[in-house]
Amino acid sequence: MKNPEQIVVEILKNNKIDLAATLPCDRIKALLPLLEKNIKTISLTREENGVGICAGAYLGGGRPVMVIQSTGLGNMINALLSLNLTYNIPLPILASWRGVYKESIEAQWQFGKRLPAILEAAGIKFTAIESQNELDKINDAINNSFSNAHPHVVLISPSVWECSLCDVPEPLEIIPRKLELEFKSEIKKPEMIRYDAIKILAGIVDGDDIIIANLGIPSKELYDIKDRELNLYMLGSMGLASSIGLGLALIQKRHVYVIDGDGSLLMNPNSLTAIGEYNPGNLTVIAIDNAAYGSTGNQKTATCSQIDLELLAKANGIKDTVKVHTTAELKEALLRKVSFIHALVKPVNVKCREIPLSANEIKQRFMKAIR
Repeated sequence: MKNPEQIVVEILKNNKIDLAATLPCDRIKALLPLLEKNIKTISLTREENGVGICAGAYLGGGRPVMVIQSTGLGNMINALLSLNLTYNIPLPILASWRGVYKESIEAQWQFGKRLPAILEAAGIKFTAIESQNELDKINDAINNSFSNAHPHVVLISPSVWECSLCDVPEPLEIIPRKLELEFKSEIKKPEMIRYDAIKILAGIVDGDDIIIANLGIPSKELYDIKDRELNLYMLGSMGLASSIGLGLALIQKRHVYVIDGDGSLLMNPNSLTAIGEYNPGNLTVIAIDNAAYGSTGNQKTATCSQIDLELLAKANGIKDTVKVHTTAELKEALLRKVSFIHALVKPVNVKCREIPLSANEIKQRFMKAIR
């Protein structure tokens, strides 16, 4: 008789799942290593970041899944609504359902018991699995997600794993290594504005290159400068532009450029952690730093006096970085396809019209161009 972990992995493989984004839970500690042996796996540091990575993978032609603890759904709700439900992007999510069955951790009770009602109120489809005999419901949930282009959560009770005889791996030890970093940085007075930087990028990209534009004014400025089908304009989900770029870069061979910003990267530095760990050679993040939340009234961010985004990128393992202050420096860095470009700009917004495309139209034409 197969263990429940083996059944789940077999179901995922039969459904042609080619990427699994995961975060641990004690109840699925035997499932995760088995998953890694059979399907390309991305280890996450925050679940919301996985929503962006999986969205990028899907847009690039992949079939991703998330495997997480149910508590992580709490920090995914906004992304699932503003990204997946807004753009009609499928995402099957296998969630180890904590707080209900034989739960000894009091902090799990409140969210776990209310989770079905929370998902229902959010308009997110879900299926509950109470025993190993119901694991075939995962097939239906995956089919429902991809056929109807929306997220579908599978809440798997810990009771499912009670009969498992799967081995639990030994804990890993820290790998001995030497780290050396010599970093000298100078942030000068910016000479260009964000519009100038985006114009340089738009003039350099090849016809097959992908551009992901951060939400708000950056997307409007890119549309105003040079609209193209391989531009993906973000309308919401602040902090996930680089996460989507990573997902695309892992699936696609095309070069992926991400127009990100200081406010968004500080909201989700986990995107840099994942990029540094998996380090795809076909991804360039242009961190346009105006030390302000440009789309909401230019309120200052921590880069105004405290944080150096290039150093933050290096601290997350991104080795190929550069800081630029002029259009000439930016152009040279883009031509070299540097992994992380810290572009200092003035906090100036160019007035541009709204993008006359719905989220679904943006997605549909983008995926058509990808194919």
